Amino acid sequence: MKKIVIIGGGSFGTALGILLDNKKNKVNIYDIDINVVNDININRKNDKYIKGLNIPEGIVAYSNLDEALINVDYVLLAVPSHVIRSMCKNLKGKISESIPVISIAKGMEIETGLRLSEVISQEINNPVVILSGPSHAEEVAFKIPTTVVTSSKDMKYANEIQDLFMTKEFRVYTNDDLIGVEVGGAVKNVIALAAGICDGIGYGDNTKAALMTRGMAEIVRIGTKLGGNSETFLGLTGMGDLIVTCGSLHSRNRKAGYLIGKGATPREAIDEVGMVVEGIKACEAFYELKEKMEVEMPIIDIVYKVLFDGVNPNTGVKKLLSRDKKSEMNF
Repeated sequence: MKKIVIIGGGSFGTALGILLDNKKNKVNIYDIDINVVNDININRKNDKYIKGLNIPEGIVAYSNLDEALINVDYVLLAVPSHVIRSMCKNLKGKISESIPVISIAKGMEIETGLRLSEVISQEINNPVVILSGPSHAEEVAFKIPTTVVTSSKDMKYANEIQDLFMTKEFRVYTNDDLIGVEVGGAVKNVIALAAGICDGIGYGDNTKAALMTRGMAEIVRIGTKLGGNSETFLGLTGMGDLIVTCGSLHSRNRKAGYLIGKGATPREAIDEVGMVVEGIKACEAFYELKEKMEVEMPIIDIVYKVLFDGVNPNTGVKKLLSRDKKSEMNF
């Protein structure tokens, strides 16, 4: 039995907590929302994020981080990307540096352009493992077959976390391309926003197929420029995550894009979704990064202009379609 503290009682943190409890581990969940904490401890539910769950009795939720961290073996960061740095500052000095820290967030830090593993390592000296892949919490929680990837600068920790999470329904692979794993998981959220916008406008399967394919070209372009392996983007954290996020009704990014395509402002879309829409922050980060690195990413460019410059989504699509002719293989 291992003791895992999950920081963030949202949908994916809760789903993974149930998975780990089912494997006979001790699971604590920390959350700043006392209503979530009470719902877990008293009702054995987390209706704010996933309705219909029965949370095992062994899972205990805390609103006090210090209490949750007593005798911890692993820390799982299940918080949005923009909270990662501040949360790691809070962890500093509270856990041994030998304890692996696992992150499931997908994004880049806007202010620095750093990957999240780099942000974590700037604040604490613990081993960092990224767990990523096509994995909607709503399905993981109910044991629908799912596959993900672990990656780390030191792969012995990725292998360790692979064993920690692996079940018959939750298959875990390893991948030593940490850059590719993180970049693929982050950029696909922006492409999912674009896919949702196209759905909201009323375009069809042809449009979405084209968008996803050309979106993958942009993922490969920026990912390899940053040092990732192109083969990684054909795997679970590239193509796999892109497929599920662009097509699923569970996808927050697709839903937000759909609402924007229907005429909502980005703020209205975020409020309607009711949870963090990582693609909006990732779009800002990758727009700045592609400008700095001179990488051609026309979909990112148009989504940015729709989100932050008030460009009409229909106008944005027309701009994409009217670009100069290209070779498809011009990556």
